Amino acid sequence: MHKIRINMLSNADKVHGQGVGSAYLEQVALIKNELNEFFDVVINDSKPADIIHCHTILPQYLMKMKRNKGVNVAYVHFLPDTLDGSIQLPSSALTVFKKYITHFYNTADYLIVVNPIFIKDLVHFGIDENKIKYIPNFVSKETFYKQENEKVIQTKKQYQIQPTDFVVLGVGQVQTRKGVKDFIEVAKMLPDVTFVWAGGFSFGKITDGYEELKQLYENPPHNVHFIGIIPRETMNDIYNMADMLFMPSYNELFPMSILEAINSQKPLLLRDLELYEDILFKKYLVANNNEGFAEMIQKLKNDQSFYQKYQNASFEISQYYSKEHVKEMWKDFYLKIADK
Repeated sequence: MHKIRINMLSNADKVHGQGVGSAYLEQVALIKNELNEFFDVVINDSKPADIIHCHTILPQYLMKMKRNKGVNVAYVHFLPDTLDGSIQLPSSALTVFKKYITHFYNTADYLIVVNPIFIKDLVHFGIDENKIKYIPNFVSKETFYKQENEKVIQTKKQYQIQPTDFVVLGVGQVQTRKGVKDFIEVAKMLPDVTFVWAGGFSFGKITDGYEELKQLYENPPHNVHFIGIIPRETMNDIYNMADMLFMPSYNELFPMSILEAINSQKPLLLRDLELYEDILFKKYLVANNNEGFAEMIQKLKNDQSFYQKYQNASFEISQYYSKEHVKEMWKDFYLKIADK
């Protein structure tokens, strides 16, 4: 049997602390290790391939797609609109960048979205619906899993956190759209709870709201720990150290941190965004404002049966996003497009 050659084009793992990099590493490992009887995977290769799969939107990848005689696939890791609140550029530069993204997506033969809600947004940007395919992210249960209590206490000690502290974790780049300011405001309302944010300024000074966020980052309230960008290999320790994941983001596609946290069965508290409904099956807690967030955190901290309910809910979500389920979706997709 002729193996289908797939050239994965990416620099997603060059910038640390980005979910895009995590998603890329998981997907490539899945195809390479689990589907190697069908596919021959190469990374950033210059030779011809049956399928080019772009994980990032660099201009050199656009040129490769234009020259490619095989099939071109591109991952949609952000929509032009999600740039607002992420990076700060002059409006003229932002307009040009948004046009470039749309052009890049239009050049691909197929687009992969990690959340079905974004299909209609892409159509709105002038992209043909027939070339958009939904395949969710997934997280390896070998990399992210529930740890023993001794290990959890050890990690808490490393970050000067008491073994009995109730720990609320936020994960992501320090950006306005991630709701970092809300995270801090909620922490101020709950002085007896420990708040930890894992992530930093991956885009440096062009991060939206950089100056103000840098001030907060360097002078947080006493119960807030900014622990910076954590290498992916040690993120499982951070999830296990936490009692829950709190993501007050205003805008996301499908945060990898949610998939990573549910593997260690952490309850989820999220902003009430439509995008979560279809992918998390309403098995999470929501609020719309900081008072609501604070109330939910208090309830999880003080009500054991309530906590257990949402711990089980996270476990149920993690079963759906299993490696086996997603592997079959990729296999069917690649075989079908290569056949065409």
